[in-house]
Amino acid sequence: MLAQHNNQSVPVYKLYGEAQQWPTPDMFHCERIADRSKLHDWQIKLHQHHSLVQLLYLKGGTAQVALDGTSYSLGSGHLVQVPPMCVHGFRFNPNTDGHVLTLASPLAKRLVQAIDPAVNLLNTPYVYELKGADNPKGFSIDTAFTVLQDEYESNQAYRAAFIEALLTAILVWISRNGPHPAADGTPESQRSRQHFQRFNELIENHYTEQLSIENYASKLGITAAHLNSLCRQIVGQSALQLVHQRVILAAKRSLVYTSMTVSSLSYSLGFNDPAYFSRFFKRETGLSPRQFRHEAASVLKQE
Repeated sequence: MLAQHNNQSVPVYKLYGEAQQWPTPDMFHCERIADRSKLHDWQIKLHQHHSLVQLLYLKGGTAQVALDGTSYSLGSGHLVQVPPMCVHGFRFNPNTDGHVLTLASPLAKRLVQAIDPAVNLLNTPYVYELKGADNPKGFSIDTAFTVLQDEYESNQAYRAAFIEALLTAILVWISRNGPHPAADGTPESQRSRQHFQRFNELIENHYTEQLSIENYASKLGITAAHLNSLCRQIVGQSALQLVHQRVILAAKRSLVYTSMTVSSLSYSLGFNDPAYFSRFFKRETGLSPRQFRHEAASVLKQE
């Protein structure tokens, strides 16, 4: 069971169970699933990381995975993407085989920008299913993680360069196989994707401030109509829908993983009237905040 945290905020770790500084001078960490999980009875309780991205490759065995309130039952051949501040937890069957890769956000951002400065990569929780040892051209996630683990534990010449090459290969695979906007090489489309990426960063920094779409567009140096147009072109949603989704995600996290009252939650998200927040939440989710908290608690108890 992936236990619910009712009486306190979800803990934030560097690595699960560690409160000390980053354990190596690298900006990445690679370990086998068993290295940490067997120390905790094969259960990694719900937690989150402030500035770390994690990729978990399930090579063999089974796992129950929780990502921001959504649960998955996974077998071998899955890759789990955990962005910063995503509430996540795992329960593995004993002797589950695989690897956990952790990247400091600055390194992850640099590697992603080297692939495509505008792609919205590693920012959302996602589960990738590997089929037929990955793609038909022969790139193997299994081989990449195995070699990466060996190289991480070694001290051979050009270790950092080789590790970054392996990381880049994994990220390219993710970019080709995930829910990411397809690249278009025209200058106009590149500018649109850059605006879209920057808009997502602005949402992350300002979603509790109740900014208007005009405010967001002004920060980008474009009109609100242009911002709405490029959002619909890239993801099929309006700019306001994307802002609302981020607010709802924050609300759901707090309702499920903390004991914060609905009133306190509404104020923390920039709402002046808790009743208006409750109507907004129900309009977006179909449930009142209290109904959502109750149903989420029931689901977690069944895991």
